[in-house]
Amino acid sequence: QVQFVESGGGLVQPGGSLRLSCAASGIAFSMYAMAWYRQAPGKQRELVATITNGGTTNYADSVKGRFTISRDNAKNAVYLQMNSLKPEDTAVYFCNAQLFLQSLWGQGTQVTVSS
Repeated sequence: QVQFVESGGGLVQPGGSLRLSCAASGIAFSMYAMAWYRQAPGKQRELVATITNGGTTNYADSVKGRFTISRDNAKNAVYLQMNSLKPEDTAVYFCNAQLFLQSLWGQGTQVTVSS
């Protein structure tokens, strides 16, 4: 059974930091490209960051220089370190696993940036 457990979301003040985690089970994790997406109220889901199974990363322009995606294949986990958070980063953040035509999603974790 495929399962993703996301954690690390919460309420943080502007300029603060959070680290999101996504632990996967039921898949050959090291083979998958992993990504974080986010969806703000009333907006479409958008890609935040990706990391290939080889470790190559890519970021949305809006988070470049502030967010870092990483993975630990030994722990079947992907992370998103978020620094210098802004109110516009407020959204539900989802982890995603992609292999060929298969796309798997976590349940999401809420991140709220507000003073």
